Amino acid sequence: MESDCRIPMSCLRPRVLVLHILFWGLVSLRVFGAAFLGEEKSTVTKTVTMPCWQVEEFVVASDCTLCTAFQTKTLIACIQTGYVERINCTKSNKDEYKSCRSAVMEEHLFWKFEGAMLGLTVFFALVVIGRQRSLDRQASEKVRRQIESI
Repeated sequence: MESDCRIPMSCLRPRVLVLHILFWGLVSLRVFGAAFLGEEKSTVTKTVTMPCWQVEEFVVASDCTLCTAFQTKTLIACIQTGYVERINCTKSNKDEYKSCRSAVMEEHLFWKFEGAMLGLTVFFALVVIGRQRSLDRQASEKVRRQIESI
């Protein structure tokens, strides 16, 4: 006679039940804790001053150039890409620095990527050739053994 119970008896062992309770308790704690902390964080507001070039129109005063050692240490804009351009905001008439991407840097990164992909292609082609030779040797060895056993 079969039971109508869909829960296997192994799941009703005390050790398994305790592990399930601990696991789902931790999951619930993470979910509800994150939701609670998320609500708490949203009530605290930070005053962040946005650069003028994000708020208003601007004119590029000097083209994208490589940051000097002094600029790298003093300007936040130099940290992102290592290149910076000086801009002039039209309404506030402020001069600020904005991070930019240099065409020379982009070309260098492109060729670096292409070289890496070419290297990986050669490496994996050699791996495939080696694996194929290994499998061919194993197959011919297996055929040789079968012929000898006859």
